[in-house]
Order: sequence, then C-alpha cells, then structure tokens
Amino acid sequence: SEQLSSQDHYDYGMRAVIAVLRAAGNLKRKHPEECEFVLTLRAIIDVNLCKFLAHDVPLFYGIVGDLFPGVVLPKTDYENLHAAVIDQCTARNLQPTEYFLTKITQLYEMIVVRHGLMLVGETMSGKSSALAVLAGALTDLHEKGLNDEKEVIATYLNPKAVTMGQLYGETDNVTQEWREGVLGLHFRKLANMRETHIRKWLVMDGPVDAIWIENMNTVLDDNKKLCLPNSEIIAMTGLMNLIFEVADLAVASPATVSRCGMVYMEPAEVGWKPQFKSWVSEARVMYGNEAHDRLSTLFETFLPASVEKVGELKKISPAGEGNLTASLTRLFDATLKDLITGYENSSDVSNDAAHTAGIASDESESSVVSRYLNPPITAIDASFLFALVWSVGGCVDTKSRSAFDTFLKSAIASKTSSLSCPETFWRDESATVYDFKISAPKGAGVERLHGIAWQKWIDSIPAQARIIPKDLPFDATIVPTKE
Repeated sequence: SEQLSSQDHYDYGMRAVIAVLRAAGNLKRKHPEECEFVLTLRAIIDVNLCKFLAHDVPLFYGIVGDLFPGVVLPKTDYENLHAAVIDQCTARNLQPTEYFLTKITQLYEMIVVRHGLMLVGETMSGKSSALAVLAGALTDLHEKGLNDEKEVIATYLNPKAVTMGQLYGETDNVTQEWREGVLGLHFRKLANMRETHIRKWLVMDGPVDAIWIENMNTVLDDNKKLCLPNSEIIAMTGLMNLIFEVADLAVASPATVSRCGMVYMEPAEVGWKPQFKSWVSEARVMYGNEAHDRLSTLFETFLPASVEKVGELKKISPAGEGNLTASLTRLFDATLKDLITGYENSSDVSNDAAHTAGIASDESESSVVSRYLNPPITAIDASFLFALVWSVGGCVDTKSRSAFDTFLKSAIASKTSSLSCPETFWRDESATVYDFKISAPKGAGVERLHGIAWQKWIDSIPAQARIIPKDLPFDATIVPTKE
C-alpha cells in the first residue's frame, strides 16, 4: 500500500486478507497436491491484480516476486471459458481482445470468491459488455455440461433513478402502509430461487454515494443479509452476487470499499480500435467492401491524431477516446445516409420516423441496405470529415476551435494526394472547418454524390431570410447566424 499509487478503490485491510484466504482455500480443495507457495501466490494475484491500474501492475508483480522468489505459476486452464467468451463476443459483434478476455477472467474469479463486488471504470471501458459476455458464456457452458458451470440470471437496477424510499421501501405517511422498494422486491425474488444450477446476479448500475450504499453494508458483510426499514431481513443464497457497476468511488466510504471485491477497467487499455472494428464490420454490409477499406484508412489516419490534439485543448465536457469514436461513427452514418437519400435537400418532413429508422413501410430490409451500397469515395471522405469536425472537434470550447481548425487543415493538406477534399474546405483563410456544410445535388441515390461540394453554412440561408422586417415583433425575431 505504501509503494503503489493511492486510488479510491484500493483496499488492503483485513477483509482483503480474508478474500485471499478464501481464494487459497478454494485452490487447495481444487488442487490438493499443489505446492502451497504456488497456491498462495495464485490467490494473492487473483484477488488483487484485477483492481490495479495499468501503471501499478508491474510494481505489484515486482513486490510479489520479492515475496515469492523462484515461484513460477502454472498457467490456469480457462480454455473452455475463453472459447465460450469468444463465441459470445462473435455473436454480439464485440472484439475479444487480450485485455477484454483478461478482465472477463478476473471478473469470473472475483465472482467465485466474493459475493459483493464492484466493476469500476469510466464510460466506454467495457463494463456492461464484460458482464453480459460473461453471463452468456457461463450459461453456454452450463448448457454444454462443461466445467460444472451454472446458468446466469441477471437483474439490473439503477439506484440513482429512484428515491431512497422507492429503492428500499417506505411507510406511507398518510395510511401508514408499507410500500415495497424495488431493491427489496428483486432481492427477495432472487433469494427465493432455490435452484442449485442458477447463478443470480443483482447488478446495481449507477453512481455510488454515501447516501444509499451505506444501507448495503449488512448484506456486503459476511452476514449476507439485507435489512429493510420495516425490519424485514432477507438472506442471500450461496450462488447470489451483488455487482455494482460504477464510474468511480470518490464519495464511497472506506467501509464500503473494504467490503467489496474490485475489478477495474481502463478505457485507455481498451482504445478505439475494438469499437471501430465492430462498427466497420457492419459498415461493410451497409456500404460495401470499397467503403470498408476507405473507412479503415481514414480512421487510422485522422482519428488517433485528432483525439490526441483535442486532449491538449480545453473541452466543454469530458469526452474519452471511446465516446469520441462512438460520436464519430454515429454522425458519419447519419450524414452519409442523409446524403444518399437526399433528405437534407427535402422540404417534406412528414416521413421523419421512416427516415430515422432507415426503412420505408413498403421496403424490405435488404432493399434498404442495397440503397446505401457503394457510395462514391468523395461522399465517404466528405461525410467522414464533416463527422470528424462535429464529433471530435465539436467537444472543444469556442476559443479552442481555431487550434483544432489549424490542426485539421494541416492534416488534410498533407493527405491531399489520397483524400478527395476540395481546396475550398481547407485553404480558405477567412473561414474555419466549422463554417462549412456538405452540399449535394437535389434528388436521391448514390450516383449523384459524385457532384457533392462544400458550402458555407451562412451561404445556405436564402438572401430574403436574412432581411428582418421592420414591423416584426421583437419576440418573434430570429437572427440567422453561421452557428
């Protein structure tokens, strides 16, 4: 604890020691002939490694290496589990990276040892996906009769979406009747399931604070009993787990932290590539192979450098690499589909719902997909640059826009030989990249997109719309601007 960094979710108290002893006991029963030094080292690593940040991991290995010199750990056999996890990732269009597999394995090990645990990490670190994939993998193993695994039933709650009374239950001030809370209702439902082949997970997906989490201390203790305000006590069963999915533990008390096992997931370790690969595999079906190859080149060329540049600038709100990637892919899809369908040139907005869904009432799904196939490179490049400006570049404040504008124009200038972008977009010294929109010929269809161009937002406003009548009431005055 003196050598590693100080984090809100680190705990080295007696409860952490008990968790190591339990893990060691489980390993001893599973491998009675194995050397106890090996089992102890394995238990220490399994319980503690999963909560450390990336920069603390090498130091931790150095510490345990000094404590157990010459002890070499045999590789744990998770072949069946990893195979099931990879199958689940494939079915859910997720990327089974080495880091993701490692975290799922650590999550599984923690679920076996602790009945209460926390998945800690910022948005887009893969917490929800890890839980869903592990639940599906364990259920698959149960159905195949492998590893003596159990089926998983998971119930999700957001504790901050309701009041304390709605969460734990309360007495009506007028009638004095007891009103059941959602936590007690679902906790009792899972506790009353006596099947021995089912794992029950109650997942609390939301911020942890000292107001509602302190009431969970009795159930997170070795007592494993939930005490409700009406004096009802509900005991957990053996295959039941309380899982908290949180961004951080900045306001959680040390008492709560010490009662839970920790699995920490870092967005920086996930990166943007897994998310992009999942999206671009769907883009291949939607837009074709040529578009897939072009998008791969564009993302590799511009996204990492743009995210790094934005990290140096002041942002309006925090946005990580994963958030920016998600914004970029969604905005690209919306922009390109609007260009193809001609929606941005249409004055008829009566079919908004059908357009948003991307499918008309009289069209099959295959015909809708074919509508978007093989867009020209000019349309792909334009949609990507427009999406890049308003996703990655859109999160910075007004003063920082000029710096991002300079960076992006320089990046485009260095790639003009391979990028189909007109000079009006990146050579105009009097305007920034934020001042332009994509203009396409009227109509619909892919072929007409060979004639797309860049146009200033202000130029898209009709001249007559810029004139404000003298007799117009002040409260009805709308001043069009380039923003």
